[in-house]
Amino acid sequence: MAKTIDQVDAQASAEAILEKYDRESNYRRNLGLWTWVVTFIAVALTVFHLYTSYFGTLQTQIQGAVHLGTALGLIFLLYPIKSGLHRKQTGVPWYDVLLAFTSVFVCYYNVFQYEELLKRTVFGYTSLDIIVASLGVLLVLEATRRCVGMPIVIVAALALAYALWGSGIPLFSHRGFSWSILSSDLYFKTDGIFGVPIRVSSTFIFLFLFFGVMLTKTGIGKYFNDLAFALTGRFTGGPAKAAVAASALQGMISGSSIANTVGSGSFTIPMMKKAGYKPEFAAAAEASASTGGQLMPPVMGAAAFIMAEYTGIPYSEIMIYALIPAILYFTGVFLGVHFESKKQGIFGLPADQLPKMKELLIKQGYLLLPLIMIIYTLLSGRTPMRAALIGIAVAFLVSFFSKETRFNLAGVIDALEQGARAALPVIAACASAGIIVGVVVLTGLGAKVAGGIITLADNVLILTLFYTMIACIILGMGLPTTANYIVTATIAAPALISMDVPVMAVHLFVFYFGIVADITPPVCLAAYAGAGIAKANPFKTGINATRLAIAAFIIPYMFVYNPALVLVDYTPSSLVLALISAFVGMVGISSAVMGFLIRRARLWERISLFIAGLCLIDPHFILDIIGYGTIAIMFFIQSRRPVDVEASNSVGQSYGM
Repeated sequence: MAKTIDQVDAQASAEAILEKYDRESNYRRNLGLWTWVVTFIAVALTVFHLYTSYFGTLQTQIQGAVHLGTALGLIFLLYPIKSGLHRKQTGVPWYDVLLAFTSVFVCYYNVFQYEELLKRTVFGYTSLDIIVASLGVLLVLEATRRCVGMPIVIVAALALAYALWGSGIPLFSHRGFSWSILSSDLYFKTDGIFGVPIRVSSTFIFLFLFFGVMLTKTGIGKYFNDLAFALTGRFTGGPAKAAVAASALQGMISGSSIANTVGSGSFTIPMMKKAGYKPEFAAAAEASASTGGQLMPPVMGAAAFIMAEYTGIPYSEIMIYALIPAILYFTGVFLGVHFESKKQGIFGLPADQLPKMKELLIKQGYLLLPLIMIIYTLLSGRTPMRAALIGIAVAFLVSFFSKETRFNLAGVIDALEQGARAALPVIAACASAGIIVGVVVLTGLGAKVAGGIITLADNVLILTLFYTMIACIILGMGLPTTANYIVTATIAAPALISMDVPVMAVHLFVFYFGIVADITPPVCLAAYAGAGIAKANPFKTGINATRLAIAAFIIPYMFVYNPALVLVDYTPSSLVLALISAFVGMVGISSAVMGFLIRRARLWERISLFIAGLCLIDPHFILDIIGYGTIAIMFFIQSRRPVDVEASNSVGQSYGM
């Protein structure tokens, strides 16, 4: 019974942390009579997407209007006006019901007036059109504030203010726009709210989020944890390495670094603390790995689908191009965990405490079938929409392999409802990101920012990369993955594209630095969520997460200077050399940051190792010689030094390498 109470307490604690750091979790629990209305609308929304994915999508504007209008209605029914009210209120207040129905009306206005609105783009909009557009913009921002949070709303509001009053701003001035022109352009044309983000959200993203829900219903989350511990648990730093591996696996299907941190961290963080890691490090390991999950194909936090639209590169190819950088990221986190574990003398877990790999693969290997099928379908050239549909169908069939996960009618309805609920924050974020994109297109802000960055950097690539990195981290603070990428790709990417950096390298560069904002102080929400579980200092956790994820700050520079890492202009030999340089460079930088190579590193050794790692970023013969040579010398010097007393005394017991 005590175990059950502990599990309940842990779950309650995880929910409280999610509500604190993840705005998506602040929804009403007690809807009263509105429960059936919400269930019906949510199920209908999911069925709509399943139907259109199989029989063909509607006109872009109509598909997007149904998608967004229904989602906004659900958001106002589910999310209260103020955080914290969701546990106090019973039912839905009248004003939220009014906002829900108004949202449906203004979005479905695009459906019923579709033909007329096409004509009005030429002949001018009516007063009713302007009122509808104004309400649409404001309702999108309010819905986003409720279920995503203020950061993206602030950016969108600043974008609107810039469009209205930015004509007098030095360097970034434009001709100025009235509210009627601005609101109608953002709401009725395809460069604003119903632009690329909502178009992709209403086709690919929704289905992949539903696919993630279906996988969760089959119990794949626990399976990933068991698989990770079976793979890495016996080695040095086994609990922390298992947490990294589990988060990488779960991140492939998760759309949120915060949710991933809390979901897997509720299990992995206490285990890491028990093994002897400090709370700040345990929380940081989980947060850095969970954040990296957004970089891991095939889903990549759903941003990969929008990347395909922006770049014109098929999604199946983006998935391949992004694989090596993602593997390098997790390699970097593994190295950080390994060096810290060696320094602290924390080793592996005994075999009798670990799941058996053979049993996992034989008895539960079928749980991997949905992922295998979706990747196979994508690589065979089918559309992402069809791949998601096949993955959903296979996940449904796989659920019948076990009595615990088998779907009945109630289970199917619940899965359909949860699919819609999971998509609501993403839909709202994409709509608000559409406002930002619309303003950038309307005012030409992207080109102005690009010009400003290049001028500031004096056309020097390394400085342009650095300033773009800073811009992406600032723009990415507090934004969910999809909105994060949309904003950084729209505002920051043009600077690098204008300097002839390969398109794939540019978009992955801004994507990476937008994502690592989740673990970069001061606004490192994933690290704060992990700190809540570990009962650790949030800021120290952010610092530790940044140290562990130092690879995420280095790898983007590597694949810009050496595009072979993203499979651009490469040969097999150049790719092998690039991988070796990247790995050795990360060993140097990670050991310098963690303060341990094969012995505790002295200050001058850490500085030498860090410089050596940086030398391996740019593929240049002299720099490579310096980098490889310095790291080899550090290995030799430390190998001649006596074993550290601290590292020789294990915190736990040694059960592995």
